[in-house]
Amino acid sequence: MFDTPFPKLKLTVLNVYGDCYHGYKVGDELILEDFTHPPQYFCLGLAHVLFPVIYAISFGARFPFRDNQRSLTLTCPDGGKLEFLAEILDRQGHVEVIPKDPTYQGPQPKKMVLEVVKAKGSCHYGYKLGDKFETVGLKAIPEFCGAAFHTAFPALFALNFGAKFFFMDNPNSIDTVTCPDNGNIVFKVTRIEEVKDQ
Repeated sequence: MFDTPFPKLKLTVLNVYGDCYHGYKVGDELILEDFTHPPQYFCLGLAHVLFPVIYAISFGARFPFRDNQRSLTLTCPDGGKLEFLAEILDRQGHVEVIPKDPTYQGPQPKKMVLEVVKAKGSCHYGYKLGDKFETVGLKAIPEFCGAAFHTAFPALFALNFGAKFFFMDNPNSIDTVTCPDNGNIVFKVTRIEEVKDQ
């Protein structure tokens, strides 16, 4: 058992389209103690594509186009051999269900800003304290450092689907997105909330 403030997650194998050397079969259920603790011998290829999803739903993201907004399907990155369903579990261990949003009318990508909030050493891209970069939804930022974008993607994905980071002063942001190159650059990723006309 882990002492964690984050919810457990359930991963279910929905379909198998090829030979999986991990041996996952239709109906297999994997329980993750939280988004940071995969089961022993868990497929790292799957973990790579799964992480943004489980990170997002752990912080309250919703997918309004789904029958259950608190779930999402994803595909194995190795030739699409398997399809999985990721779901969040409540404190009693039941799947959390929020029915599909009947008002959903298609994607509504959010505007987000990445800001350099810490800088040390040298950055190959020359990023410095205060630099800001904007994007909408999950669009890559032209000419932006690929390693930095890879690190920021889980936060961008989560914020785009309504996640809130309860431990931040502004829960519409997270300021711990750290460059994998010696931690030279740290970004704050913020969802810009639109003010609706009264």
